[in-house]
Amino acid sequence: MSRPAGGLEGRAVLVTGGGTGIGAACAAGLAADGAAVTICGRREEVLEEASAEIAKRAGCGGSVQYVVADVTNEASVAAAVARALEPTGRLDGCVANAGGGGGMGPYPVLDTDEFLRVLHLNVLGTMLCVKHAGPLMVAAGGGSFVGMSSIAGHVPHPYFGAYCVGKAGIEEMMRNCANEFGARKVRFNAIRPGFIATEIMAGVPRDSPTFASYLENTPMEGVGDPSDVADLARFLVGDESRWITGTCINVDGGHHLRRGPDFGPFLEPAHGRGVMQGEAPS
Repeated sequence: MSRPAGGLEGRAVLVTGGGTGIGAACAAGLAADGAAVTICGRREEVLEEASAEIAKRAGCGGSVQYVVADVTNEASVAAAVARALEPTGRLDGCVANAGGGGGMGPYPVLDTDEFLRVLHLNVLGTMLCVKHAGPLMVAAGGGSFVGMSSIAGHVPHPYFGAYCVGKAGIEEMMRNCANEFGARKVRFNAIRPGFIATEIMAGVPRDSPTFASYLENTPMEGVGDPSDVADLARFLVGDESRWITGTCINVDGGHHLRRGPDFGPFLEPAHGRGVMQGEAPS
């Protein structure tokens, strides 16, 4: 049974990292139900293409616009939030989707600068969105902030480096913000995607032991679609979730019930068994 369209008419929502994958799907779902959506990211050509596709799905008075922004730069975030105000003069929601990983490997070989880059992208990027979007939602009389965590934020993912730490930080941030902003009717929740079929995850070969480890640890088997995450983001932004705050919700086919994936076969040839088990590199 499909849900009737609409319900977000007159709402303005910012979606960071909205040009591809999960972010683009979230933006499309929000615009389809009537929201005035602003997407941001670092590549204008990607944002322009995504906006054209999202506009095709916009309904119930929904719309889309874009602004180039880097979520690790405070002035850039402030400008993106200001742009999101333009359609309606207010801000009702923010989906802080921009994030990512990098620098995978066992701890003895992790690069410090890369570790900090990933932390900044995930934790600092989300914090800056809270800092600049939160007060505007207070001024609007309430709103909804959705942080994008990951199954890696609460289920061990060996060799994922700063990514796990960053996503766990986002979850704690959302819980604290839910407490701080609750009296002003601004809600904060996090989504925990599992393996979702995005451009990034396309890099895991489907015939590899790593991909097999995902499947064997997912009770529902298979992989998720960006729309699976977008449907939850739409719910959390809308009034249907008005009494939900401070939560972290899994969208992973049950993967959290088992264990994380095995990236050892990818990394051991480069680092050697000893380093993979905690020895100092030679």
